[in-house]
Amino acid sequence: MLQLVQILGSLLILAAFIAAQQNRLDTQSRLYLSLNLVGATILAILAAHERQLGFLLLEFSWALVAARSLTRTTGLSRKQRQERSAVGST
Repeated sequence: MLQLVQILGSLLILAAFIAAQQNRLDTQSRLYLSLNLVGATILAILAAHERQLGFLLLEFSWALVAARSLTRTTGLSRKQRQERSAVGST
């Protein structure tokens, strides 16, 4: 059963990555960041349970970065996101 949960967590991260690589999903979008956050959190919990410290460090860091980015993205107003996008495209 834990293997299925681990595969689910991995698939969430991989789905976000593949969608971003195919330009179907912006890496700053809520969906991309949420998929990474949920997937990494699942994997971090399983790594902690199995005492896999290297994997725990990786996934905990991944989840932390995704959570911080999601918080920052969610906190921006629509106008701020548009301004940020316009600056990045020039």
